[in-house]
Amino acid sequence: MKISYNIPKDLKIYADKNMIYTVIRNLVTNAIKFTEAGEITVEAKEDDFQTKLSVIDKGVGIRPEVLDKIFEIEKSKSTEGTRGETGTGLGLILCKEFIERNMGTIGVESELGKGSIFYFTIPKSIPAKQV
Repeated sequence: MKISYNIPKDLKIYADKNMIYTVIRNLVTNAIKFTEAGEITVEAKEDDFQTKLSVIDKGVGIRPEVLDKIFEIEKSKSTEGTRGETGTGLGLILCKEFIERNMGTIGVESELGKGSIFYFTIPKSIPAKQV
């Protein structure tokens, strides 16, 4: 398995560093857990207002009925990894909480048998308060 990174050196976001590191670590760990062979890519793209970070894997993918509930604590359930790894099912719930606390959004796209893309967006600066 290979992990590659495509992240600009001058990347800037407005966020809690420890929370973002935790989210990235969880998303990469999950990608490893569900990718038996192949490549995992971590990439970041930015526009004038936000940065989007994506973790892309060529793993087993996620069933559509699970995909709709993946960030909901009431419906979240751990899925066994490709090598029998187990989890609590709370990692993605924590990721969602951390991203939202940093004024961002989190999402996932997946196709069964082809892999998944977990992504989040974070503002590049403090948003102006609305009056």
